[in-house]
Amino acid sequence: MNGSLTDEQIQSFQREGYLAPLRAISAEDAAGYCRRIAEYEAQTGQEAQKRLKIKAHLAYPWMVELSRNPAIVNAVRSLIGDDILLFGSSLFAKNGRDVRYVSWHQDSAYYGLDPHEEVTVWVAFTPSNRSNGCLRVIPKSHLGPDLQHEETYDANNLLARGQTIRGIDETQAVDLELEPGEFSIHHERTVHGSLPNPSPDRRIGLAFFYMPAHVRSTLGRRAALPIAGTDAYGHWDRDPEPRFDLDPESLDFLDRVWGQYRDESVLQAASRTGT
Repeated sequence: MNGSLTDEQIQSFQREGYLAPLRAISAEDAAGYCRRIAEYEAQTGQEAQKRLKIKAHLAYPWMVELSRNPAIVNAVRSLIGDDILLFGSSLFAKNGRDVRYVSWHQDSAYYGLDPHEEVTVWVAFTPSNRSNGCLRVIPKSHLGPDLQHEETYDANNLLARGQTIRGIDETQAVDLELEPGEFSIHHERTVHGSLPNPSPDRRIGLAFFYMPAHVRSTLGRRAALPIAGTDAYGHWDRDPEPRFDLDPESLDFLDRVWGQYRDESVLQAASRTGT
């Protein structure tokens, strides 16, 4: 296995379930991505995160390019091996003075992956810190089982179903503060969330969901994007990469997958396993 992380960083991730901060791109490049998000919103008349969920990278070639950023991929390679697929991606944006939040949850709840070896990379396009509602994690929570989530459908919750884990000891939470262009990594079973943004400035980040090629879908045949190495297993079809910005074909695929993810008939992991 090749990768950019040190043995100490790898051991810390395995022990704690997260790692941050790491540098992916320059602050200038991050500002450029913010401008592209603003352009999308001006063009469509809606918040980018309303549509750019689960398969956000299918909207723009630049998102696909960022998902293959060497600094990100080499860090991920250190944790899950050389053969990497991108399961999905989601944009998260909180406006200034935004009451919306992300409840405590595990990514593993609805992803339908086996084994649980997916890692999530959260790339900051703006500063992401305590004052504007940065990502928070509960250390070592990835070492436990899939936890039961209550589906609240709270309008202020940025998650599709408002899925929430109750009874979390928030005194154990760690804030993953990032500068523009930096990223964090967390395990799919790591309990995480974020608070509202009381600051006057917007907070924007793009999350990428990476998995080893040997991981299977437990929810039927699905698609993923090849990132690095080879796929000798063939468990996944290939995502239709966007040929240009807002390619109608790849956007249609994005919309269908996003709709399936929100399907209330799909059981969460804890319910499927009985834990």
